[in-house]
Amino acid sequence: MREQIILACTTCKRRNYSSMKDKRKHQERLELKKYCPFCRTHTVHKETR
Repeated sequence: MREQIILACTTCKRRNYSSMKDKRKHQERLELKKYCPFCRTHTVHKETR
């Protein structure tokens, strides 16, 4: 049971990436450090609902 999630930049709040996650194994929100093209730097991206 994998669901599609959307990752948003914590600095500019824009939704830049999408990914898949198994919600049965990982209930907490995902946080990844990814490149934001709007900020032009690597920032922390959090899962949005």
